[in-house]
Amino acid sequence: MAEKRMLILPADIIKKIDENRGDLSQAEFINFLIDNQLKTEGTEKQTASREELLTLIDSQLKELANKQHYATREELQAFEQDMKLLLKSCLDFFVSYGLELGKQSPKEEFEELSNKLEELENHLNSEGESKEARIKWK
Repeated sequence: MAEKRMLILPADIIKKIDENRGDLSQAEFINFLIDNQLKTEGTEKQTASREELLTLIDSQLKELANKQHYATREELQAFEQDMKLLLKSCLDFFVSYGLELGKQSPKEEFEELSNKLEELENHLNSEGESKEARIKWK
């Protein structure tokens, strides 16, 4: 059998225990509260003091200051290539969409668009990309 000890508590705490314990005895209720508190102690968030928060913020700011906040040459070149491909795709879409609608555009305008697409294709091919730009003419 478990060893028993005596715990001296203020009368108002004993009154709160008696009001809230239901069918449990005082010892069972106190044991339940202690077990419950110990289980949730690891999962609940702990509060931090003002000094701890300030030191954490300072350390985070110092860490951010040490990191690079600019794009590298390779990242800019990749971005430029992606933007060119996106613009080419948009141009292809709008040209083919306009041609599918049946709008008869002047031959000069069509040749100008064809030349622009060819220049873009040549520029992309010169950088190692092999993409094709085709225009349907009705």
